[in-house]
Amino acid sequence: MSDLHAEVSLERPDFRLHVELEVPAGRVLAVVGPNAAGKSTLLQVLAGLARPTSGSVRLGERVLTGDGLHVPPERRGIGLLGQDPLLFGHLSLLENVAFGPRAAGMRRGPARESAARWLERVGMAGLGDRRPSTISGGQGQRVALARALAAQPQVLLLDEPLAAMDAEAAPEIRQLLGDQLRATRTTAIVVSHDILDAALLADEIMVLRDGEVVEHGRVAQVLAAPATAFTAALMGVTLVPGRARGGNVHTVWGPVPSEIPDGVRCAVRVPPAAVVVTGERDGVPARVRWLEPAAGGIRARLIHADGADGAELLADVDPAQVAPGLEVGATVGVRLDPGRVSVGAG
Repeated sequence: MSDLHAEVSLERPDFRLHVELEVPAGRVLAVVGPNAAGKSTLLQVLAGLARPTSGSVRLGERVLTGDGLHVPPERRGIGLLGQDPLLFGHLSLLENVAFGPRAAGMRRGPARESAARWLERVGMAGLGDRRPSTISGGQGQRVALARALAAQPQVLLLDEPLAAMDAEAAPEIRQLLGDQLRATRTTAIVVSHDILDAALLADEIMVLRDGEVVEHGRVAQVLAAPATAFTAALMGVTLVPGRARGGNVHTVWGPVPSEIPDGVRCAVRVPPAAVVVTGERDGVPARVRWLEPAAGGIRARLIHADGADGAELLADVDPAQVAPGLEVGATVGVRLDPGRVSVGAG
């Protein structure tokens, strides 16, 4: 096993990617970010499918890109698994999984035996003779995972591997993927929009925005105290700007007690459960932008009645406490529960 290190820049007419990362051998990095942040482009650079404008990619002491070198994808020892399993339709499932070992020089018999073991590991035992057209999408993703791991890549890149899965298949494939990555100690990078993928699969998380890294750290630390609006939104949390003064952080939604020194700009992390929706005259006035069902109640998106900058909140409302006038477009009062918010430097 080898560490993966990259420091790359890629410039296009309408986009610039600049990323520095290091994934220790046997560890998993989750890469998240909004659409067009550069996540898939980063994986293409690491896999050798795109050549960066400058920089380098190293696997251990081996230079894959840089110093005048650009090792082609098939010689990198890096596997790429995306939303589409991309199985070979003319081959059986067994031969699909055996393809990687065969391409690496393994004889047909041992390659087929290895493939059979991998199919068993991913819950597809006894189905090796079937063709890809005869199985479900979830089963196809299982076979694609077996094929990727059977090739014994030094690094596995996963580009939204669960995005095309239905609600029943995704948890099973996620659990299977986590089990196999841990069992094989495969170094991996997982690109995803789903915070569960980061929380359950990864050791560290990196947040990309507009081609730049805006957050990077241990998963638990980043998710417990998100520093960007995007990461906060993944957690269902709103970041509200404020400034410390007189033992409080003052925000457009009212003061929050804090011991932060006067004058410091802050970010108040507000989960939906910390937002108390009251009568129109009790609290800060806000307009209801939309309502939708949520676990155990109703979730409301609220906007400050004065349209103050960045003044939106998510609120979870108990159905038993919903006032008759709570509807889209209505004006309500809002208070923050100081015991349920947290304050950090902003």
